[in-house]
Amino acid sequence: MTSLIDRLPRVRGKLLAAEPLAPATWFRVGGPAEVLFLPKDVADLAAFLATLPEDVPVTVLGAGSNVIVRDGGVQGVVVRLTASFGSIAIDANTVRAGAAALDARVSMAAARAGLGGLEFFSGVPGAIGGALRMNAGCYGVETKDVVTRIRALDRRGRSVELTAADMGYGYRSSSAPADLIFVEAMFEARFDEVSAVVQRIDDLKARREASQPIREKTGGSTFANPDPPGAPHQRRAWELIDAAGMRGARRGGAEVSRQHCNFLINTGDATAADLEGLGEDVRAAVMAKSGVDLRWEIKRIGVG
Repeated sequence: MTSLIDRLPRVRGKLLAAEPLAPATWFRVGGPAEVLFLPKDVADLAAFLATLPEDVPVTVLGAGSNVIVRDGGVQGVVVRLTASFGSIAIDANTVRAGAAALDARVSMAAARAGLGGLEFFSGVPGAIGGALRMNAGCYGVETKDVVTRIRALDRRGRSVELTAADMGYGYRSSSAPADLIFVEAMFEARFDEVSAVVQRIDDLKARREASQPIREKTGGSTFANPDPPGAPHQRRAWELIDAAGMRGARRGGAEVSRQHCNFLINTGDATAADLEGLGEDVRAAVMAKSGVDLRWEIKRIGVG
């Protein structure tokens, strides 16, 4: 029987069969990719997609911060963008960043250039590609507030240019086609004093470290707040979880963080099923207590 890797186009990057994905995620759980593709550059990725058989599923894995890879792994091809997709360039008050550039690196590069407005990215785990897809944000600022143009590849490898309006952004969501693979974006920043911007980043990092379990095997916020920032009487996911008595709840090796109960933790031997199951336990408890249907912010991919 012909294996999937034998059906795939030739590439200049790497194609790896049955490649473990757990080490690539912050939770450190999950099964392997049927095939992992590490493209050498944008042209390599575009050529691969252009000739990839249409029946082969494609999944993009970014920095692995906001994802649970299920224990059965991911069928088809998993694309993970390499360092060539992580460049950052600055021209006047425009910051151009590759989709694999870590959010925190983008905010610091802007700061060193005397540009403000992107400080919030220092509080967002992961890389720019994921931030574009989910309209990531924190402390009242979101990706949609600063992004101006986005470049992506579609399922056939064709280049697509989008504006923020094209993305259909909502609170922690976008309606951009699911098959788009983002490769870079441009952000509009504002001129500011380097020291002032760096201080705001330091303050944000300290606030995050004091309130979130960032040194654990965890992801970002597990569930989106039911109401967007600024909404009257805004309901916050962590408050609903706490009120439902789920702070510190466990399933197998997974635990609801006692420090911030909108975070799940792999205490050491959790499976993906433990984490996802605990998340569903939390959703059920919140629904029973307050009637709110919490929406997963963490993406779950693969098969159980």
